[in-house]
Amino acid sequence: MTLAIVEPAQIPEEETEVLVPPPAVVTTPCDPWPRPYYLEDGLRKVQPYHFTYNTYCKQRWRGRELLDIFATEFRDRPHGYYKDAIESGKVTVNGQKVPSVKEIVKNGDVISHTLHRHEPPVTAQPIGIVHEDNDMIVINKPAGVPVHPAGRYNYNSIVEIMRAQRGHGWNPLPCNRLDRLTSGVMFIGKHPKAAEKLTDQIMARTVKKEYVARVIGEFPEGDITCDQPVMQISPKLGLNRARASGKDARTIFKRLAYYPPKAKTDGTIPKIEDHRSDKQRTRDSKMAWKVKEGYSIVRCLPLTGRTHQLRVHLQFLGHPISNDPIYSNQRVFGPALAAGDALSDDDEDIISKLSKMGKTEVAEAMEYHDELMEEYNKKKAEKLTGKRCEICETPLYSDPGLHELGIYLHARRYACQDGKWDYETSLPEWALPPPGMDGPTFTTKETDPLALVNGAYPS
Repeated sequence: MTLAIVEPAQIPEEETEVLVPPPAVVTTPCDPWPRPYYLEDGLRKVQPYHFTYNTYCKQRWRGRELLDIFATEFRDRPHGYYKDAIESGKVTVNGQKVPSVKEIVKNGDVISHTLHRHEPPVTAQPIGIVHEDNDMIVINKPAGVPVHPAGRYNYNSIVEIMRAQRGHGWNPLPCNRLDRLTSGVMFIGKHPKAAEKLTDQIMARTVKKEYVARVIGEFPEGDITCDQPVMQISPKLGLNRARASGKDARTIFKRLAYYPPKAKTDGTIPKIEDHRSDKQRTRDSKMAWKVKEGYSIVRCLPLTGRTHQLRVHLQFLGHPISNDPIYSNQRVFGPALAAGDALSDDDEDIISKLSKMGKTEVAEAMEYHDELMEEYNKKKAEKLTGKRCEICETPLYSDPGLHELGIYLHARRYACQDGKWDYETSLPEWALPPPGMDGPTFTTKETDPLALVNGAYPS
């Protein structure tokens, strides 16, 4: 028998499977719990942490270059940072690193930005509870705390602070909005149905609202109405102005109290030695508001709800909120502080000056020119320190001064037009009579601007 040697069959080698790495994360990579809060020097602070922002392409971004969007829409970092972030993959589109900073953004794109996040401090003052039931919490919001996470703020927001207090799974639902610098009455729904019901009431203008403000100078007595339209000038900087071509806006004001300078309360003007330098005298001679002595407490009834409406209207009337870092800022608006100005074409110059505030210059409101604490407050004001984070090279800001944590504007009262509910707070401390002076410590019908419309609130 003949034996044949048969070569073993050749078994083809298996090809090594090449696994494509998953795309970069498109969701928040971490959600620290408990929140990394700590309290220091009267401030609530947050330890820096890594975070990913995700956002769908907005309509105004369509067809634009990625770097152009970041450089023009966001103020938190310099142009060079965003360029490096795109090139290094910290900024992605649909979870993928883009080949160029000139990548064109399209409708439906998801833009992600992962960074080492540094939040600004806010006041350590607790959130006050005005009323609570099974559907709603009525709070007294502290000044200086934003309602929602936005911009540089995330965990230092009303929503996240309340979540940290009540549990990770609890979802607070704000029904009305207040500016970050404003304090006062806010409604937090406990469930969607309750939040939707109250939000609908507010949108239908069946809710009465009253604010109280502290303004420069002697506000006129009587019922003062301002109906100047309000226009948004820069969404990036949050700047609005009185403009004939803006949206209709109307506010009724009524003075609650006027407090003259202490030196004039006894009818005499003591002799005061002038130690100012020639430069300081020249500076003061150009400040039109210097002749407006003392301050007034004013009750405010907004009949419309434009952004910054009360702040813009009080500026237009020549009595801006004393410590308003935007609308009482002479470095931005000049000596007259835009009183009575609805026609000037200096918006670009205003934007340029305002953009420097908090970076190379201190946001300096009129309030602090007349106080002995002026220089101290300037040193304590938030601005870039020249230092950088050791982890991410982010330019670091100093802590804000206590005078920067809010403005003298408070949402004092919200009430249902048909009388089913009515919530209010007491007057804030800055609206009470100063030491040694008499004045109202609560509101009365005689100073109520809400009684001007046939004795009731307007619909």
